[in-house]
Amino acid sequence: MNTGSDEPGEVAMAADRTNMGGSAEDQSEQGLGSKAPEFIKARRMLHLSWQVGVFVIGLAVVGAGIIMLPLPGPGWVVIFGGMAIWATEFVWAQLVLRWTKRKVTEAAQRALDPKVRWRNIILTAIGLVIIGALLGVYLWKFGLEMPWKIKDQ
Repeated sequence: MNTGSDEPGEVAMAADRTNMGGSAEDQSEQGLGSKAPEFIKARRMLHLSWQVGVFVIGLAVVGAGIIMLPLPGPGWVVIFGGMAIWATEFVWAQLVLRWTKRKVTEAAQRALDPKVRWRNIILTAIGLVIIGALLGVYLWKFGLEMPWKIKDQ
């Protein structure tokens, strides 16, 4: 992997750092690359097998999340958990997670906008009124009997 440096073990940094004088925690969050322990990174074959193991575990978790999408279960949460596992070792997964976090934060900010909130409340109320009206028509026409047990139509 090319990190843009000739120094071994140096971690690539994000090009768009907004907080240049941040704390040590902010600085470590900006680093891209392997989060494997140093004794694993020092040995090439051990690091390669570590990466294969992380990839396989992440793939299993993402696969389970994909299976959970149509089935009951927290599919998207599990998929992002698998991406987080991959992000401990692979730069591309770290970049995907950063992009996803940024988009989710932007969507949350838009959802908190008062105009959007009122629009969503009004649309929900209209939807509930329509569902209530359809339920009322059904009960008026058929009563509390289920449709598969109606004898006189």
